[in-house]
Amino acid sequence: MRIAMIGTGYVGLVSGACFSEFGMSVTCVDSDASKIERLKQGEIPIYEPGLNQLVAGNANSGRLRFATDLKAAVADADAVFLAVGTPSRRGDGHADLSFVYAAVQEIAHALSGYAVVITKSTVPVGTGDTIDRMIREIRPDADYDVASNPEFLREGSAINDFMRPDRVVIGVDSERAKEVMRRIYRVLYLIETPIVFTDRVTAELTKYAANAFLATKITFINEIADLCEAVGADVHDVARGIGLDGRIGRKFLHAGPGFGGSCFPKDTLALVQTARDAGAALRIVETVVDINTERKRRMAAKIIDACGGAVAGKAIGLLGVTFKPNTDDMRDAPSLEIVPALQAAGAIVRAFDPAGMAEGKKLLADVTWCNDAYTAIDGADALVLLTEWNEFRALDLTRTRSLLRRPIFIDLRNVYNPGQMAAAGFIYESIGRPALAAEEG
Repeated sequence: MRIAMIGTGYVGLVSGACFSEFGMSVTCVDSDASKIERLKQGEIPIYEPGLNQLVAGNANSGRLRFATDLKAAVADADAVFLAVGTPSRRGDGHADLSFVYAAVQEIAHALSGYAVVITKSTVPVGTGDTIDRMIREIRPDADYDVASNPEFLREGSAINDFMRPDRVVIGVDSERAKEVMRRIYRVLYLIETPIVFTDRVTAELTKYAANAFLATKITFINEIADLCEAVGADVHDVARGIGLDGRIGRKFLHAGPGFGGSCFPKDTLALVQTARDAGAALRIVETVVDINTERKRRMAAKIIDACGGAVAGKAIGLLGVTFKPNTDDMRDAPSLEIVPALQAAGAIVRAFDPAGMAEGKKLLADVTWCNDAYTAIDGADALVLLTEWNEFRALDLTRTRSLLRRPIFIDLRNVYNPGQMAAAGFIYESIGRPALAAEEG
């Protein structure tokens, strides 16, 4: 099976590498010649655990190649995956499909034999139909089908998610295309992975519905955390108490500063706009979007309150700027709202992130970037734990307290135990849990 993967971003590179691991012959195509050259040299443009080794192994075997020549890759392919960016469009929240449609035009001209053109990118409902019409208008003689195969990859665990997924969703409108997709996913079929075949529109909507539901679950527990703070309850115990109900489940019930990343923010916005256009407004998802945006802003106020109501001239040590651990992705990260708000209030921000500082430097101005966690903490008036990287889960608390000017620790990911932090002499603030005074001594 020969695959052309159009786009070498997060989805395209991970998917291409994993398909080649399945034994497919994969050519990853990108118009950025310098990026392709770096990939050929083994330089991976994103941080994803295990991806370096996966790419290197399959490139060395000859199953994975990188190219700028889309025409040659498509002409030789049995399946052409579209894995280009679909960011939120400025002004209205719709997904920007300009990269998708530009690639489709090139693909249409390049088709030489039967191939299935598959959207791997997250695209709004009905995009597959539009792609089908575009190709037919450009190449009435072309022999092809269009399919939808949305990705469900979590940054930081994407390879495992691809190799051992909860399910694979495939939208096709012909038996011929269905058979090609069966062959592509034969490895997963053999390990009894649930494979859901449906039509294109349903597959497209399934992706958005999944992300909107998970975003709603996060927003729900964040609001419950606010109530816990107001009445003196513990959100951890609440989350465990409801999460053990099999109808609810324990995942995504972790209170924090709001969701970010490449998927949830843009996908909830795009789904809201699609629903409005269809005359079927999704009031719950609309509210989720509004609450999450406001929550990130409120986290800065929470930090300021923990510092006595003012941070002017104070140094804040910030641990983690990416939207989650095990990625360098800064898209819609809470730090992009929190850091400027603290700076506007007069704070001096000192930050460290194990993988996100290169991107952080592009997006956050006037931040002092440090070489490690303890350098960021040294001399700070307060410490904020914003991203729960593993190396921040076991800080030397005695050393941390000695480095801080004041023992103020604001934990926006609830990594530490309030009782232990109070016993260690910290003024400790977390999300949705009772505050405890530091013990003397």
